[in-house]
Amino acid sequence: MTSGGGRRALVALLAVAAVAVSGCNSKDGATGDPSKDTGAGAVAGLPVTHFESGLKPDAPTPGIEVKNAAGSEDDKLATAAIDDIQTYWGERLPADFGQQFEPVKSLLSYDSQTDTEKTGCGSVKKLVNAFYCSVDDSVAWDRGVLLPMLRQRFGPMSVVVVLAHEFGHAVQYRLGDKANMTKSTPTVVKEQQADCFAGGYFRWVAEDKSKYYRVSTSEGLNQVMAAMFLIRDQAGTSGADRGAHGTAFDRTFAFQTGFEKGPKECAAMNTENVKARLTERPFDAGDKGKGDAKFNAQAVDLLKKSLDEAFKGAGVAAPEIADGGSCQTTPPASYCPGDNTVAIDLAKLSQLAQPIDREAEMKGDDPGGMGDFAAFSEVASRYALGIQKGVGASIDNANAGLRTACLVGAWAAFTNRPGDLRLSAGDLDEAIADLLQPESLISADVNGKRPDSGFDRVESLRRGYLEGSSVCSKQYA
Repeated sequence: MTSGGGRRALVALLAVAAVAVSGCNSKDGATGDPSKDTGAGAVAGLPVTHFESGLKPDAPTPGIEVKNAAGSEDDKLATAAIDDIQTYWGERLPADFGQQFEPVKSLLSYDSQTDTEKTGCGSVKKLVNAFYCSVDDSVAWDRGVLLPMLRQRFGPMSVVVVLAHEFGHAVQYRLGDKANMTKSTPTVVKEQQADCFAGGYFRWVAEDKSKYYRVSTSEGLNQVMAAMFLIRDQAGTSGADRGAHGTAFDRTFAFQTGFEKGPKECAAMNTENVKARLTERPFDAGDKGKGDAKFNAQAVDLLKKSLDEAFKGAGVAAPEIADGGSCQTTPPASYCPGDNTVAIDLAKLSQLAQPIDREAEMKGDDPGGMGDFAAFSEVASRYALGIQKGVGASIDNANAGLRTACLVGAWAAFTNRPGDLRLSAGDLDEAIADLLQPESLISADVNGKRPDSGFDRVESLRRGYLEGSSVCSKQYA
């Protein structure tokens, strides 16, 4: 976050008294319709499931040809993924767009450390990547560095999501105008749509329609979301940059849109509606910290001021924030119902607020901290619990955790304007990084319990940010 002068428009978040309404689904109440499911009992209309994700034990051997394949575990995953994805699009293109699907013309596996193969888009030498090339209608992947790294860190479905994304570009090439694709379409729009198409395919897998793969809606999708977080653009990248793909917030938004609404919604993405909701932007002029402020007592004072102003519309007593405080139930930040305070461990939060070491993160090493907004959001989440308690809402169940993350998102949108504490480029990604951690507080209830589904945790923050606080009470009653 950044700090600065200037008066902020007095825009209060809507009161959250509506959280006490009835009608939410039970733990097992998934209906199959994302628009009718609320809370932690479902993931976009599907039940929350727990099992090992990856290739099915009885998966067949793919009958497609891959040039230069070495028979490695990653080649097997990639080949099965391509065959599976082509089956998916063989169903969806006729059903959704009225045209027959044509498989890609060639597939290439290569080792970026040693190989020098060429595609219509150039040499793969030292190219740690996976890509679709429209020149020769091919899909290629690096089995030497990229796929093993993803599989080892995030599990086999991370390999699948990367290829599902690349195949999304092949679908764009086939749909053309039906997918709003022209020669002038910005890269970031194409990338967002490809992420969305990948989400549509993963919904199909989650519905157990794949003959190759199975993915749980808890741990399985969590791994997919974590992989997408890793391959986000660097904070401060402009969405207008030629190679922009999107922030983690933008990419997970697109993936979740495809998962929830399907390929037709993805094809409706265009330059106008994508750019209207992109969070990817350069750092503000004069932002010497590049988006990271020091998390100290002064920063906590600014945070308290921001939260008080944002939530004053609730009409309840605002929690105080104190270093130490009367309880330490969910360190490094805890809501204490007895005296309506948020007890913090300033030293530990300062460690959490350290900038992410991107180089270490890419190597799989400890990235240090998660950025200042991760720390601000953890404290804001405990503060939001106090507001919810004040209006009579539950604060000790899974829906309370999702509602809390949603309110943190709404507060983040409130700070996205000139003022003493302002949202900066990369901040929302820091919140997502925290949400995907098993010990995150942003989507936790007063006791520190959080929903199993990272998909739900990220979505709740995103909905609050994009739709405002009213959706928090309606969706997570």
